Amino acid sequence: MMPEETRLTPDLIAAFTDIVGASHALLDPDAQLPYLREMRDQWKGRSALVLRPASTDEVSRIMALAHRHKIAVVPQSGNTGLVGGQVPMQGEILLSLSRMKAVRALDPVGFTMTVEAGLTLEAAQAAAQSVDRFFPLTLPSQGSCQIGGNLSTNAGGVGVLAYGNARAFVLGLEVVLADGRIWNGLTALKKDNTGYALKDLFVGAEGTLGIITAAVLRIFPRPAETVTALVAIPSIEAARTLFVAAQDRAGSALTAFEFMPRIVIDFVLKHVAGTRDPFDTAHPWYVLTEFSAAKADGTAERSLTEVLEAGIADGIVIDARVAASLAQARDFWKLREAVSEAQKPEGGSIKHDVSVPVASIPEFVGRANAAVGEICPGARYLAFGHFGDGNVHYNIAQPIGMPRPEFEALRDRVMHRVHSIVVEMGGSISAEHGIGQLKRHELAEFKDPVALDLMRRIKAALDPDNILNPGKVL
Repeated sequence: MMPEETRLTPDLIAAFTDIVGASHALLDPDAQLPYLREMRDQWKGRSALVLRPASTDEVSRIMALAHRHKIAVVPQSGNTGLVGGQVPMQGEILLSLSRMKAVRALDPVGFTMTVEAGLTLEAAQAAAQSVDRFFPLTLPSQGSCQIGGNLSTNAGGVGVLAYGNARAFVLGLEVVLADGRIWNGLTALKKDNTGYALKDLFVGAEGTLGIITAAVLRIFPRPAETVTALVAIPSIEAARTLFVAAQDRAGSALTAFEFMPRIVIDFVLKHVAGTRDPFDTAHPWYVLTEFSAAKADGTAERSLTEVLEAGIADGIVIDARVAASLAQARDFWKLREAVSEAQKPEGGSIKHDVSVPVASIPEFVGRANAAVGEICPGARYLAFGHFGDGNVHYNIAQPIGMPRPEFEALRDRVMHRVHSIVVEMGGSISAEHGIGQLKRHELAEFKDPVALDLMRRIKAALDPDNILNPGKVL
């Protein structure tokens, strides 16, 4: 294929520029850099032109022009993706949705809001709060990630246990197709059985089938009471037992259940300012849990207390700290949310975002540790994540004393072995981060062949010229 820089003649660049205005068509490499550098510095992007449209109509006109001239386009929201799906690698046009950040409608009676793709997740949460409602999608990057990217990757986060992935919040979408047509599917209906659920094609498709420009999202009653605890436990098996007990006792009132080993705490305390250990002594494993209730009558705290007291009696809880204030709860959450930041100073890291059946999490961690240890002696294992939905962020920190290039040369072998174990256990090689560039070849090996064939047929039907985010997912 001809490089996109060659396809983009001066006349075409001028035509694209006319659509968005000269100040929003970026040719200067320095001005483009924030859109081409992703947060892990794993991919070095290259774009012939960065366009920043302000409306769905401008996105439509860009795609119609790109379609006519077969110019590839990479859509991008907040540029916080972790698998390279938002990075142009062959000089494609980068289409940033960051200027499209309007809250089009708030409906507290119908429990919905309609927002544009460039709205940050934090701003979406604030919009729901402004009408005394709650938008439960929660991510460490929520100040910079944007709704379009959250939906295009079917983002997860800590609230999946109680509320589901991003897909569960979507009632309707507005999408610009590869040929520039606009599909107006912005319905707020909770019941609509008029054929195929087209919105589900675009959620999780990573911009390969169409560009999400706006969405109708479900919002929820705000919890009246929330209680947070950091719990010290002797083993990851104890986390499983404690989770079952908490789920049995609290049901849907159990809104978060995160697990992490001591090494995670050590990394965060060592490298992230403003953190401290709530316990006087170190413990092998920890659970960060949250209980909520619709009424402020102490129900959440009583449920948590009962679970912890039973856990101590059964020997699965060593110690626990219940947050006495909102500030202390935030401190507990910082220990979990700062993990990515804390890993960087420790050298190279091989990261996996996988899911396995909840009951199998301890077995998976044990098998993966043993397999990785054979490939990379001295590997430091960071297995943490969202216990209730089976999502394990299985990360390997560079062994102490091993040169970084030597460690990173093992990346493909390690990832393939870990993913093989995941698939053997009936799991998924991508739980919430998507496929992007990182896992494209692994997907081709591990995905069911019939599913892959169907995916390719859908892609060919909606984007026959392969101009939407080429080289990603498939």
